[in-house]
Amino acid sequence: MIKRAMGSVRVNRYSIVSTEEDGHKVSALGNMNGHSWNGKGHVPRRKRRNRFVKKNGQCNVYFANLSNKSQRYMADIFTTCVDTRWRYMFMIFSAAFLVSWLFFGFLFWCIAFFHGDLGATGVGSVPTTAKPCIMHVNGFLGAFLFSVETQTTIGYGFRCVTEECPLAIMAVVIQSIVGCVIDSFMIGTIMAKMARPKKRAQTLLFSHHAVISVRDGKLCLMWRVGNLRRSHIVEAHVRAQLIKPYMTQEGEYLPVDQRDLNVGYDIGLDRIFLVSPIIIVHEIDEESPLYGMGKEELEMEDFEIVVILEGMVEATAMTTQARSSYLASEILWGHRFEPVVFEEKNRYKVDYSHFHKTYEVAGTPCCSARELQESKITILSSPPPPSAFCYENELALVSQDEDEDEDEVEVGPGLGGSTKKDGGVIQMTEFGSHLDLERLQAAIPLDTISYRRESAI
Repeated sequence: MIKRAMGSVRVNRYSIVSTEEDGHKVSALGNMNGHSWNGKGHVPRRKRRNRFVKKNGQCNVYFANLSNKSQRYMADIFTTCVDTRWRYMFMIFSAAFLVSWLFFGFLFWCIAFFHGDLGATGVGSVPTTAKPCIMHVNGFLGAFLFSVETQTTIGYGFRCVTEECPLAIMAVVIQSIVGCVIDSFMIGTIMAKMARPKKRAQTLLFSHHAVISVRDGKLCLMWRVGNLRRSHIVEAHVRAQLIKPYMTQEGEYLPVDQRDLNVGYDIGLDRIFLVSPIIIVHEIDEESPLYGMGKEELEMEDFEIVVILEGMVEATAMTTQARSSYLASEILWGHRFEPVVFEEKNRYKVDYSHFHKTYEVAGTPCCSARELQESKITILSSPPPPSAFCYENELALVSQDEDEDEDEVEVGPGLGGSTKKDGGVIQMTEFGSHLDLERLQAAIPLDTISYRRESAI
């Protein structure tokens, strides 16, 4: 199996971008002639745009000067409690229980006071002339304990209400109903808060960068999505919107203008089967907002692309939504994503260490899709030569099963190089020239090897 040999060849051919700093460096490269837009090797500093949607999916928006905000939020108290933080919710329910206990404790104390039960002699003694409304209640502390025992149904059997006072019996009934309502509201809110599909979005992953490269002869904007859990997202579908300032023909300024990016709505490509990471493709055509944008224009543009993944959680059947965004500086021109799905024995392996990584593709046009269309240039009109060894195929070869029997490859002396087999790895040494390397690559039967490409899975 060819591993280290091809890996050593591609060191200077591909540039792996795995960090945001490297991505900014790549986005600041020159045009197709290797120079910047002004020919002086200098790209003007672009003002960093404030994100409309953060990378973690939170919207960078706050509301001000709302009229009757408290009344509107209290009218929908259940949603308010579900949306609030856990610590505030526990404080609210603790206060609700404490207030109810104190209120009914005070009510029981008033009933006992006006009935004359608090003037009994002796601690816990019962008057001989009249039966008390509540047994063994001689002060406010006793009435408070009776209130707690009634609402929580503890029932120690020491304090109890008698048939002497119908008002006390009615107060016990009302407190029991209020306690059930508070318990139900608390349990329902906690369950709804724990089962919120928002938490499921934490295990849905977006790539750090988006890329623009050629796919099937057309310039395409691509980003990658993945699911970190084994449970599926049912009816998963994706959407994307481009957000940038816009000035209308009448002179009206729109600071946040939203335009849809077609990711295959008309032919159903927006609905995905998210078992393994998938690359979402937006074809840059005549209807795309990126149609007239080339590499130079991308470096100077100020926009944000918001990507959305929606679907139903398999466990709860509740709809969840995961969001992320890409600024213009986070879009890498002329790059592709490294493959992450490989076939291993009788199943497929997903290697998330390559999820965010990209590599540079030589020969990607730096002009816009409009210029390509107007110039009638056909990209990749002929198949690549045998020496153009594809990086995806190379990485797939490296990830093949190491337990399989490996055949020994012998290279003749006419190719100007020698090989030796060390631990099942072919090592290439002493190539006479670049032509010898191409002849060696052409001699390898690439078509007989089953390459596991991500697009074929």
